[in-house]
Amino acid sequence: MTVPLRARWLLAMASLMLALALAFPLWRISLVAPQYPEGLGMQIWAHTVAGIGPNDLQNINGLNHYIGMKAIVPDSIPELRIMPPGIVAMSVLGLLIAWKGTRRFLMLWVAALLLAGVVGLADFYRWEYDYGHNLDLENAPIQVPGMSYQPPLIGSKKLLNFTATSWPATGGVLAILAVGVAIAAAVTTMRHPDAPRRGTGAV
Repeated sequence: MTVPLRARWLLAMASLMLALALAFPLWRISLVAPQYPEGLGMQIWAHTVAGIGPNDLQNINGLNHYIGMKAIVPDSIPELRIMPPGIVAMSVLGLLIAWKGTRRFLMLWVAALLLAGVVGLADFYRWEYDYGHNLDLENAPIQVPGMSYQPPLIGSKKLLNFTATSWPATGGVLAILAVGVAIAAAVTTMRHPDAPRRGTGAV
């Protein structure tokens, strides 16, 4: 069965927004404390993790050392090698389905996008949990019994004298909007009446 024209345009838009997300950071985590009134921060891109300021990532890793957290080394994070080709593949496939695909392929693409989004957020939470809980307390100069340092997935959280804030950045907002537009394409497709069967159309 063919895909309604409006749904094709929506699917193409979602695919392009997903590809555009590669050009911007997906997530932003900032830290503010009395000794850092201007704040420190890092941005998570699809392919790397970088400081917001020139030395922010280096300073964050220095602070992490004092409380036993592992250093954040982009090259050691396998997801940063998987995400770029995965996003490109989803975008290209979405455009192909918008051009020539069937309803079934559109629904499968939207389902795959939703699944990828849920898995991505769950993996990000797991990554934050690992960094915040698996501490090297034997070599940490500062030890607070029972304290963990997992930043929030979304929102703000107090960590010792720091306030950690985590929100989607431009690329993350584009990806979220792409999911919304893709869902709209699926809903449009489901509400569109099927093409008349052969022999049952109007004379």
